[in-house]
Amino acid sequence: MKKYSFYTLFLLGGISVFMLSASTNYNAYSSVNLTDTIRQEAWLAPSWADTIKNSIKVSPENIAKGEEMYNMYCFSCHGDTGYGDGPAGGSMGVRPANFHDQRVIKQKDGALFWKLTNGKGNMPPFKEVLTVEQRWQMILWLRELGKQQ
Repeated sequence: MKKYSFYTLFLLGGISVFMLSASTNYNAYSSVNLTDTIRQEAWLAPSWADTIKNSIKVSPENIAKGEEMYNMYCFSCHGDTGYGDGPAGGSMGVRPANFHDQRVIKQKDGALFWKLTNGKGNMPPFKEVLTVEQRWQMILWLRELGKQQ
């Protein structure tokens, strides 16, 4: 068995610590689980966003259109069933919203619309991508996802 000097081990240890601290996946607070949405900083819409009202009616057609757009733009991060477990979402460092979480379900439609419109961090803004009607259809679908188990 090869013996290593104290200085070699010290140098290797220092390099390892440096590499871990420079890594984007390293979390100095290892007791915080990044996949646990309870421990993440809450993303709050401005209070006036709660006053924004849905301009389209709830119908099977509008919900289906919302589902179609969700599958096109959202499922890769939020998952097929809306638990925030999509294949791309896990690599972002912050877990995407879980639409079954009571903190999401309790939000007003206007707050969700505002978030969908403006985005934040890894969540892109959809103001230029989806029309107002399409964003409301997406909200209708998100509400349906939140009802499913």
